[in-house]
Amino acid sequence: MLLTLAHSPDPDDAFMWWPITGKVRPDGTPLEGADGRPRLDTGGIDFKAIPADIEVLNRRAAGDGDLDITALSFRAWCDVKDRYAITHCGSSFGEGFGPKVVAGASVRDTADLRRAGLRIAIPGRRTTAFLLLSMLLGPETTRAAVIVEMPFEQVIGAVARGEADAGVVIHEGQLLFADAGLRLVTDLGEWWGTSTGLPVPLGCNALRLDLDARFGSGTIARVSGLLRASIEHALAHREESLAYTMPFALANAAKKGATESGRPTLERVDRYIAMYVNRWTVDMGSQGREAVRRLLAAGHAAGLCPDPGELRVV
Repeated sequence: MLLTLAHSPDPDDAFMWWPITGKVRPDGTPLEGADGRPRLDTGGIDFKAIPADIEVLNRRAAGDGDLDITALSFRAWCDVKDRYAITHCGSSFGEGFGPKVVAGASVRDTADLRRAGLRIAIPGRRTTAFLLLSMLLGPETTRAAVIVEMPFEQVIGAVARGEADAGVVIHEGQLLFADAGLRLVTDLGEWWGTSTGLPVPLGCNALRLDLDARFGSGTIARVSGLLRASIEHALAHREESLAYTMPFALANAAKKGATESGRPTLERVDRYIAMYVNRWTVDMGSQGREAVRRLLAAGHAAGLCPDPGELRVV
């Protein structure tokens, strides 16, 4: 049984899955020898790692939907809920922090973000980050703004060069924007936490609902169990896992055109992974599910995403 496992080329996603995919380069090609083989016994299931930008994966799931297991923005799951189920493990939640709106000197506060015609760089319209921004400012504000979609690693550079007035940064960009001379306007995760008292759901891991039909009853349960085992193994072997993720962090920094001061260090990557591979990642639990339900229900009520219906978590 060969299953595709697509994930963001970000350090936290790479961190989680190497024990069952084997170690791969940021372009998805396997490393040679023992490093390229899974560390865990997967019981005859082969997992092929496919690193790709999160908005690319959001669109692919909504289009062909050919990936067996894929990272998704929670917002994007609403588009594919009849095809994919969210797994109880593998999600990214922020506790009091999350995607950040950053800018240069021309944008000082949230009120400035409501200026008509403001150019805002975002990592994709299907991302949870854009959903949160639209909920904070109001859908009419983001509709009036000039929204510029681009790969997440390009947002900081676009704002620093003046190609956008403000930008929404996700992934490790949340730790790097100050190195480009940008300042924090607002933390969308902090706003959500203050408003609801809940962690902010950002990205999830999802698998196709037809796995049991294709490969036999119980396949979904087996795969879900292996995904959790992979995360637990990566956490238990943190030093090795961190070393593996560094090429992903360096590749992302190179795409940003990072200066020497902006190049990721092992300490900074470790800090970032501690933010987003946490207790919610091992199992979102009832509180995590409630946070997802609240977020998507509020998004739907504001006309920002399809009706999520019943949350499907396996």
